[in-house]
Amino acid sequence: MTKSYTSLNEIKNEIAIGKITVLKLVEGYIGNITENARLNAFNEVFAAEALEEAKKIDARIKQGIAGKLAGMVIAIKDNICYKGHKVSASSKILKDFTSVYTSTIVERLLAEDAVIIGRCNCDEFAMGAANENSYFGHVKNFADETRVSGGSSGGSAVAVQANMCHAAIGTDTGGSVRQPAAFCGLVGLKPTYGRISRHGIIAYASSFDQVGPITRSVEDAALLLEVMAGPDEYDGTLANNEVAEFSKNIKAPGKKKIAYLQEALSSPGVDADVKNTLVTYIEKLRAEGHTVKPIAFDHLDYMVPTYYVLAMAEASSNLSRYDGVHYGYRSPAATDLSSTYKKSRSEGFGKEVKRRIMLGTFVLSAGYYDAYFAKAQKVRRLIREKTDAILQEYDFILVPTAPEPAFAIGKQEKDPVVTYLSDIFTVQASLTGAPAISLPAGNNSRGLPLGLQLLTKHFDEQELLNFSKYFLEL
Repeated sequence: MTKSYTSLNEIKNEIAIGKITVLKLVEGYIGNITENARLNAFNEVFAAEALEEAKKIDARIKQGIAGKLAGMVIAIKDNICYKGHKVSASSKILKDFTSVYTSTIVERLLAEDAVIIGRCNCDEFAMGAANENSYFGHVKNFADETRVSGGSSGGSAVAVQANMCHAAIGTDTGGSVRQPAAFCGLVGLKPTYGRISRHGIIAYASSFDQVGPITRSVEDAALLLEVMAGPDEYDGTLANNEVAEFSKNIKAPGKKKIAYLQEALSSPGVDADVKNTLVTYIEKLRAEGHTVKPIAFDHLDYMVPTYYVLAMAEASSNLSRYDGVHYGYRSPAATDLSSTYKKSRSEGFGKEVKRRIMLGTFVLSAGYYDAYFAKAQKVRRLIREKTDAILQEYDFILVPTAPEPAFAIGKQEKDPVVTYLSDIFTVQASLTGAPAISLPAGNNSRGLPLGLQLLTKHFDEQELLNFSKYFLEL
């Protein structure tokens, strides 16, 4: 079994002294994947390919020409395209689809000598907060296998948590990197919207979707961000901001002003252990000389409804292409064009995806567009303006990542609205496009990981990473 490394630097140091090789690392991770198959974190393992690539990277390391990610073994979420490999978004409708091109982020990871070890299970089309909506079955939390992994990037998080790879790449639409990272005791970064190319990412909600790393350390999150970020001719929504060497520029942050949402402590819906953890860190920060003050956020109750109206509307549009005609699953019971559409989509999509498509279609329909979609866009603007105003006065906003630790498998089935509300603290960054990071904050009395989240100004990832490294050392 491969030992667990906190950072790539640890791996590189052991490679340098001949203690390990990339090949041995990959062999160890493949063994761990086999041993932990019951967790259901992977939809497919690229074992033979990963072993071959490891040999080539070992040779490049010896020649002194290896890339900055040499030694890092990465898993990718099953909604990220990789030419010649299947990509299904964990949906029956794309079950046997093979990608015909490679996403920009995978190209950039491979160019720096990362090894891609497999594709990870996720909520179908990234729709969920528990990884229970996958066609391939739910993912179990390694800390307690009766609990969910979080979602939608649950497989990616558990793959790192159970040491089946060193790091993983997920996507974050409403919290889908940050929340599973919190549930699994990991670092989960959602960069500023427009920082990383979405080319080759199967779309859920295009104005929200953002790629992000799940790691054990802030340094690795910074390194993956600098490799994946930057302009791309295939994504017109990308900013042209210069990409810094985030990992090399991490330094002590100095004294900061931090706001925390008072509702996180006053709301009866927030778990007592989560509240206590937040209070503990507030006190630690104050003791270190930082200014930490409570603020009220008037629009908090509107954030989840606003997010879901907009995200479901965009999902309705984006998923219209999966119709049984162009590619993917086609119902064997179809007899004509109309039945092909109806049966292929009703059989190919899972219950939650169909729920969101129908709700999205409803809010976009004549007579309801202004009442729901247009109004949600206006509220989104208000939320962004309020958030920007707070961040003009404060350096960071501190909140729990989720209102509770990983909940029991099956809870979502009883009431999906309960699961939607688990996004209450993550959707602020999604609606505003701001960068946010979930950081491990210890475990509760049952041994379940807890996470706290920091938000900051657009494109201020360096300061976010600086403070995050410091925060983890408190």
